[in-house]
Amino acid sequence: MRWPPPSDWPFAAHSRQISCAPHRWHVQTLGDGPEILLLHGAGGATHSWRGLAPLLAHTHRVIMVDLPGHGFTQSPAMRAGLAAMAADIAALAIAESWSPIAIIGHSAGAALALELTLRPNLWHQRPMVIGINPALAPFDGVAGFLFPLMARVLAGSSILPALFARAATPEVAKRLIEGTGSHLTSDGYRLYTRLLRDQNHVTGALQMMANWNLEPLLAALPRIENPVHFITGDGDGAVPPTVAEQAAARMSDTDVICLDGLGHLAHEEDPDKVVNIICQWTQSTSP
Repeated sequence: MRWPPPSDWPFAAHSRQISCAPHRWHVQTLGDGPEILLLHGAGGATHSWRGLAPLLAHTHRVIMVDLPGHGFTQSPAMRAGLAAMAADIAALAIAESWSPIAIIGHSAGAALALELTLRPNLWHQRPMVIGINPALAPFDGVAGFLFPLMARVLAGSSILPALFARAATPEVAKRLIEGTGSHLTSDGYRLYTRLLRDQNHVTGALQMMANWNLEPLLAALPRIENPVHFITGDGDGAVPPTVAEQAAARMSDTDVICLDGLGHLAHEEDPDKVVNIICQWTQSTSP
């Protein structure tokens, strides 16, 4: 996506471009108070928090980041795996002196949030992790080999992502999103269509998926000492709620709340309900 964000992009007036090697990051900040860092999932951008962020900003300083290769963050190739992304977010957090009381991650963003807790010298205090439909399960069997391989082929081609971007109509975006069990407003579909039509964003999302390796993080889950909470939607067609339940069973201070009638983008479908749950947890952490 070209810089700067257009005026009709959510919170465009709050957008900043921050150069912190090797990326030129797109960061948005709302509100005042204890800091909360928001990390979207694969294929998303800061727009994913358009309903949640203003509600949290009543009592917190909310920091939203476009992940490497996504949205308006401009990135070099091959810095897209879990460990590399976490390292780069950590470098950005140090450069900007962020000290969040909580890191909220959606889907793959929840894996990044957990990965960041494994860097004990990064934070002045241990941030709480809140994962919304956390993507914490590797692909199984043949799919575990074929899907990353296909993503690498697509991401390595300058033609195929461009063809996909050209084919991304509002109808395509709506089908993809509803396939995850979520139903958005027309504005939500419009914003995702804009992302899907951008070749650089599509390439960044494919590179992320192609280089994603959860195994080290999954092995480290029992060592995580930060408080962790998971919110799932019982209609999630992308990451079944059992994934969060199985991950929580391997950690010492973790619980799971499942919301009826919501899909993978639960925080976009019903931000009020999700924020009410989040605030119950963050209020116990705020100074």
